[in-house]
Amino acid sequence: MPEPSQRRAQPGDRTPTNSPAVNQADRKDSVSDTTGPDQAALTTDPHPAGMFTVTGVPIRGHRPVRPVLVITVFCLGLFMTLLDITIVNIAIPDLVTDLNATLETVLWVGSAYSLTYTVLLITAGRLGDIYGPRRLFLIGLSVFTVASLASGLSQSPGQLIAFRALQGVGAALLAPQGLPIITSILPAAKRGPAFAATGIMSGLGVLLGPTLGGFIVTNVGWRWIFFLNIPIGVIAIALAFVYMPDVRPGVRHRLDIPGVALLTAGLLGVVFGLIEGERYDWGTIVGFLTIPMVIGAGAILLGLFLWRQFRTQDAEPLLPFAVFTDRTFTVMTLVLLAMGFAMVGVFLPMTIYYQSVLGLTAVAAGLVIGTQSLAMMITSGVVGGLSGSGRISMKWVLVGGLLLFAAGMIYVVLVAEPDSGQWAFVPGLIAAGIGLGCVWVPVFGLATRDMPPSRAGVGAGVLDTLQEFGSVLATAILGAVLANRLTAAMTVQAQAAAADLPAQAQAPFIEGMSTAGSGGIEVGAGQASGMSLPDGIPASVAEQIHAAAQHAFAAAFTDAMIPTMVVPIAVILLAAGAVLFVRSKPLSDSADGEPAEQFPADATSGTAATAPLA
Repeated sequence: MPEPSQRRAQPGDRTPTNSPAVNQADRKDSVSDTTGPDQAALTTDPHPAGMFTVTGVPIRGHRPVRPVLVITVFCLGLFMTLLDITIVNIAIPDLVTDLNATLETVLWVGSAYSLTYTVLLITAGRLGDIYGPRRLFLIGLSVFTVASLASGLSQSPGQLIAFRALQGVGAALLAPQGLPIITSILPAAKRGPAFAATGIMSGLGVLLGPTLGGFIVTNVGWRWIFFLNIPIGVIAIALAFVYMPDVRPGVRHRLDIPGVALLTAGLLGVVFGLIEGERYDWGTIVGFLTIPMVIGAGAILLGLFLWRQFRTQDAEPLLPFAVFTDRTFTVMTLVLLAMGFAMVGVFLPMTIYYQSVLGLTAVAAGLVIGTQSLAMMITSGVVGGLSGSGRISMKWVLVGGLLLFAAGMIYVVLVAEPDSGQWAFVPGLIAAGIGLGCVWVPVFGLATRDMPPSRAGVGAGVLDTLQEFGSVLATAILGAVLANRLTAAMTVQAQAAAADLPAQAQAPFIEGMSTAGSGGIEVGAGQASGMSLPDGIPASVAEQIHAAAQHAFAAAFTDAMIPTMVVPIAVILLAAGAVLFVRSKPLSDSADGEPAEQFPADATSGTAATAPLA
């Protein structure tokens, strides 16, 4: 007897070409209007004896659909990738020492992951549309788990960077698959708890990363931050095999290989240039090759990619422009771009401030910032539970969440001082956390409100790519702004602090502090005391110089941080304004009174009702 979450196809049911998952707009993605019946049959995925989900999406095989378990499996894989990002940052000092590497080399441990992850998201989403999100999720989990083992066994910086890049490939393959699975097994009104669960996992990853990473690195060594992924990955793979349904939302597509090549190469050039621009002072990389040339070449390739996609919209595009015909989805892509920019733009300077100005350890800083993550997790659960009730408008919840997040960050900016207490920021962080909890559920709920499951894979790739690109953009732009403002502020503060030093020490002190400021930003105590002192200086004078240096750096960084954080706050306010253009209506299965997808009359009859998550 079939499970209550799906039903068996009946002899009178139509083939998936006319199935609930495929409306007329989606059929144009792979079958032209002139395609005959025989040709159409070759391009579809027949399920003569299969089942349908509650949204009418065909299921290959007879695996029962249990939404709670399916979402749990996806969240487990997502949690593993998010935890890995936050936990690795804690181990950077130990990596420098143990692998005998430079700081510049070790920073590529994070950059390699971000690079491969960002450039492959759209392609991975489309692959999920072609081969099924379950298959891509399992491949991604397997690649990520094996790469984690290899990373832990690495014996050189080059090996670790290569395996971290492979981890990014695995993460990119699995990340976009959650959205097509969720939209296939749950109607729009029931998706809130699923999106809340992913938000909670994100907060938990951020919350546990610094604390757990500090404990592991201190007690058992940095290699175990990678070995930790292995049991989690194995459990997630086993559960996915058992509980994740093999949904096939739509017709079978062909992969646009030239489009993949243009998109990958274009994103690679732009993202590499943005990540590495500050390191090369936005100039020469090697020989005649410069950062502007790399970014420019990437931009040209992306332009060619868009041109090709425009020419192939009636055939098999990698990026169907039809996803952007939904104004709500388009606005949500801009919101996620702004959120990616703001999250890095706010927390990059704050992390440095906590450790380099206030002198907190990474674990202590993580605990303070964790108050925001905790508030976000609790609020996400509440908003997820209310999202399908019809009593609140997700549009206005999203606007309120963005404004509250901005207000919390404004509070942080206003109370930031060189000698602030570590808990002085908690009210602002909690307010910002509540705001974030009101963002993640509505933004994905609205983005998928009118999205047919057959486009969910590429839609998820677009959403994830733009969010990650916003993060990369913030790292490049705001990192450069922060460094430049710090250099100027260091000179001013050094001149003020030098007045209290002996006359013979004033000029060297000012020069040393200016040099330290122009050499880039370091996290920890080294920035303020990095200048060398001449031999023969009395210990009392040396102590006085170091105290003056710490005071000057703390004041300079605070002065530089405040205007830098104003930029992402302004971006969030603009995003809140953009949400006003979204049409207000409940999260339901129809748009403007018309079905979001064209279902045959018999495909939604019977017991095809997926149980709610909460």
